[in-house]
Amino acid sequence: MITAKVPEGAMRAMAGRLDESMPVGNEGAGVVIRTGSSPAAKALMGKTVAIIGGAMYAQYRTVAASDCLVLPEGTSPAEGASCFVNPLTSLGMVETMRREGHKALVHTAAASNLGQMLNKICLKDGIGLVNIVRSPQQAEILRKIGAKCVVDSASSSFMADLTNALAETGATLAFDAIGGGKLAGQILTCMEAAISRNAKVYSRYGSNVHKQVYIYGGLDTGPTELNRTFGMTWGIGGWLLFQFLQKIGPDAMKLRQRVVSELKTTFASHYTKVVSLQEALQPAEIAVYAKRATGEKYLINPNKG
Repeated sequence: MITAKVPEGAMRAMAGRLDESMPVGNEGAGVVIRTGSSPAAKALMGKTVAIIGGAMYAQYRTVAASDCLVLPEGTSPAEGASCFVNPLTSLGMVETMRREGHKALVHTAAASNLGQMLNKICLKDGIGLVNIVRSPQQAEILRKIGAKCVVDSASSSFMADLTNALAETGATLAFDAIGGGKLAGQILTCMEAAISRNAKVYSRYGSNVHKQVYIYGGLDTGPTELNRTFGMTWGIGGWLLFQFLQKIGPDAMKLRQRVVSELKTTFASHYTKVVSLQEALQPAEIAVYAKRATGEKYLINPNKG
């Protein structure tokens, strides 16, 4: 175990967590070593499968056969270890766009592993995507994989660059991984400015085109600041993968099957380091993987010595 002091403000938020043992680990992959007696379970014997469902930071996990995603022949557990959360989140963003009647997307913290997957999906499917990053180095990561619209929020011309990109793509839906600060409001402001370029009649209430920002992450844990310069036709809310998958029901299986078919291309994950469960508790390792940094994704191998 590792013991650390939790700030007083955070402890108030964790009141319901005290004295509760909570297994962790959203997703993982491994080889089936034992099954139940049903034909569906027996058919999985020896197969490499991926699972989402919690308590995955362990050497062994018992799950329902129906919850297993069988990976293609020749796929290693490491290649399938991250095939749920990031791939299904990126596909879920595109599916949300289609279901809500938008034609293009905006994504923040866009040079992440998830952001790179989203770029590959949009390029393959012919969908306009505006990527917001925080440095020229992150912008270069995306341009190297073919990203067409990349804007740097640290640039002095950010608002103008973003408005131009939104006008070019027609994006009216954004997924924000930052959460706090001014960025969500800036996106809505630039969406309104891009739409207003073609307005034929002035309205004090702004355009009648709906603009939507979904916050799905919290890289900035401060308050979300909105300077309401984007009319009255807009929305801001939360978006969570698990709730979205429940909402679309059986259609979620189509998304899973696409992940399987493109696991080594569109949805390939890359790791900085592989650590054991014991190594994951070392302060030096925590200092690295706890950073909210691009390109620092760790893989836990519970069977590593």
